[in-house]
Amino acid sequence: MKSIYYILFFISFICNAQQQLVTLEYFLPKNSIYNEKIPTPKSIFNFELGEMHTDHNQVVQFMNAIAKASDRVQIETTGYTYENRPLQLLTISSPENLAKIDEIHKRHLALTDSNAGVQDVSDLPIIVYLGYSIHGNESSGTGAAIALAYYLAASESPELEKILDNTVILLDPSLNPDGLHRFSTWVNSHKSKNLVSDPNDREFNEAWPGGRFNHYWFDMNRDWLPVQLPESQARIRTYRKWMPNVLCDFHEMGTNSTYFFQPGVQSRTNPLTPELNQKLTSKIAGYHAKALDKIGSFYFVEDGFDDFYYGKGSTYPDINGGIGILFEQASSRGHAQQSVNGVITFPFTIRNQFTTSLSTLQAAYEMRKELLKYQKDFFANSSIESKNNKIKGYVFGDEKDATKVKELTKILSQHKIEMLHLKEDITINKKKFSKDLSVIIPMEQKNSKLIHAIFDRQTKFKDSLFYDISAWNFDLAFNLNFEGMNSLSQAGTRYENSLKSGIVNQKSDVGYLIEWTDYNSPKLLYQLLAKGLRVKTTKKPFVHNGKTFSYGSLLVPIQNQTLSSDEIYAYLNQIIPNYAIAVTAVETGFTDGANLGNPNLVNLTMPKVAMVVGRNVDPSDAGELWHLFDQKVEIPLTKIDVEQLQKVNLSAYTTLIMVNGNYAGLSAATLTKIEQWIQNGGTLIAYQDAIKWLNDAKLIELNLKTSKSEAKAITYEQTSDFKGAQEIGGAIFETKLDLSHPINYGMPRNTMPIFRNTSIFIEPNKNSFSNPIQYTKSPLLSGYISKPKLELLKETVPFQAIRKGEGNILIFTDNTNFRAFWLGTEKLFWNAVFFSKLM
Repeated sequence: MKSIYYILFFISFICNAQQQLVTLEYFLPKNSIYNEKIPTPKSIFNFELGEMHTDHNQVVQFMNAIAKASDRVQIETTGYTYENRPLQLLTISSPENLAKIDEIHKRHLALTDSNAGVQDVSDLPIIVYLGYSIHGNESSGTGAAIALAYYLAASESPELEKILDNTVILLDPSLNPDGLHRFSTWVNSHKSKNLVSDPNDREFNEAWPGGRFNHYWFDMNRDWLPVQLPESQARIRTYRKWMPNVLCDFHEMGTNSTYFFQPGVQSRTNPLTPELNQKLTSKIAGYHAKALDKIGSFYFVEDGFDDFYYGKGSTYPDINGGIGILFEQASSRGHAQQSVNGVITFPFTIRNQFTTSLSTLQAAYEMRKELLKYQKDFFANSSIESKNNKIKGYVFGDEKDATKVKELTKILSQHKIEMLHLKEDITINKKKFSKDLSVIIPMEQKNSKLIHAIFDRQTKFKDSLFYDISAWNFDLAFNLNFEGMNSLSQAGTRYENSLKSGIVNQKSDVGYLIEWTDYNSPKLLYQLLAKGLRVKTTKKPFVHNGKTFSYGSLLVPIQNQTLSSDEIYAYLNQIIPNYAIAVTAVETGFTDGANLGNPNLVNLTMPKVAMVVGRNVDPSDAGELWHLFDQKVEIPLTKIDVEQLQKVNLSAYTTLIMVNGNYAGLSAATLTKIEQWIQNGGTLIAYQDAIKWLNDAKLIELNLKTSKSEAKAITYEQTSDFKGAQEIGGAIFETKLDLSHPINYGMPRNTMPIFRNTSIFIEPNKNSFSNPIQYTKSPLLSGYISKPKLELLKETVPFQAIRKGEGNILIFTDNTNFRAFWLGTEKLFWNAVFFSKLM
């Protein structure tokens, strides 16, 4: 009987999945006439919309065809992805508006300038930015963008013409072309003629890393504030150019859900977001509800998702005078998949996203004056608040690291935040700010609210749950000196984002000294080693001509090199202008402290690094490291699939990296192989959950602190909230450093902020010298952590170096390279790579 049941159940999968081929009319509003000169999706793709998943080449082809055929559409390429795919932007409005688009743009931007004196907004079009599928395997968004582009170009509905007369639509059909292309290839290549909706089918289970991510496996919906990726940089340029009134961010969620649109959980809204923002979001939500009711689709609001982290597409507008709206559609993750709500088809998901795209435009049109006034008032109120603020500005800098200062100014510049030079050296709260390596951010400027969002510290919250991180302070992420200023008397001219090129002060026949303090010093070191030069580092500080060269400083000797003295000098002069690093020629090895021939100056070897990737490895953490090696430091990184690890000759590598992941599936033979490689001199760098695997596998022996929080006066309904409140979703903590330990070489001071989003707590070693990084007694700097977890964290250690034979295992409880913008702790990682033999 049971076997018959399973057969019938399987047959139901097949029968339910017999997708009735839908036509374009399935998506579009009824009773509308369409311009026959506008190409339909089928005329370009040779299949009906939703019948297959469109790859990015097809999207580009269709959007170009629409723009060519319609006088309502202008198209531009705003940038390119890492895989060189174009990022398209369609500007859609009435032909009359497009003819004067520059004037509309200028007048709209005046709304954000409290000094422009704009009073009347009655004749201004509203600006709506619609962005789709920033997660590449959430492709119903791009499907909706295709339907929408056709509808806006072809429909001759009088109602639509009124909307176009009063609206400028910025349509971004694919925020993540590389991920979309990867996903569409997967699902199309696994599609059956007779659709299979069984969730176990290969179609719905992508190979690692999946299509969610971009080329370097980044979750790009976390990059709106850090802007580290070309796709993000393009869309931020568009956003800052137009400052839209409404921005919609179309996503997908679990197959067994329904449809979500904001507002989100109100207790988790960032306190910097105006209350009126959420009221307007709720009012717009009424339009979505009405539209979805009309087609019979279920939905929910104010649950699951929140508006706290401003680095997401749906939240970034909230701190910039706009209304950000997140849409989450239950995903088919293919063409048709069984769910608790029946079989969800790809066309069904597209139709819901298209429907709320139209309801957004309807709401924006009918609420136009209200939304324009909100934007104008937002910046006017921000101006008043900034003028009344006792803090007139912030100053940040680093006396030894010009590159890190420049990298932060690059981010702020992309957000159009104004900066000023510092006139002269100053000291605030015992922190020194040199005029050449410091920057002032005046608070009396248009983006004062955004400045607060980037730098303000928060440790008290209404809610204890967060959809994303609870802290992201950029001064802490960059580990820079940062202070408020009560006066701008020391402020100079407008800051120009430029660096002085590095120089070689003169030729030497003895050697050249390079400090290990600049952010780009690892890149320079690798370039020297790759050239075949012998490079030393110092384990003790020394003084040359009155200048102190601290731990980790580099020495390029002249004698016994493969290049001559003249060739070394010429090569240094060739490459150093690309760095903001000074090279000091030495005329004698008789330096104060450690002489240059002292045994404390040791040779460095060129690292050959591999990283384990694949099934059960965290794609984002792995991608951030790949990006760091490939884009930032330009070091080759071998990516070894976890399934191939047993077959690889590890002796070809000096370093093996295991980022956060579950490695329990590795065979005993592979474990033995890794252990033997370490014993023979290899360095294993392990992060987060890889530590637990190493501990369980007895490769290391750590005392991990644990505790259980008792649930008192907690109902069954509150269980998930209680458990979620015990997680560390992402907060920032203070550590103290032993600067003489190689893991801390080049660090600017003996304290350091660290980002943490795990609950791995390591007891300190009984030998103090084995705890070079340790959390302080009061470690919380910014973000949320429960009281029991904070007690556990105090005076634990986030790093340990464990010697095994000739090699070692270096472990970090948390990601030192988080989202590519935690520059302040990246040096820890490079120290682990270059200086592991010294630990």
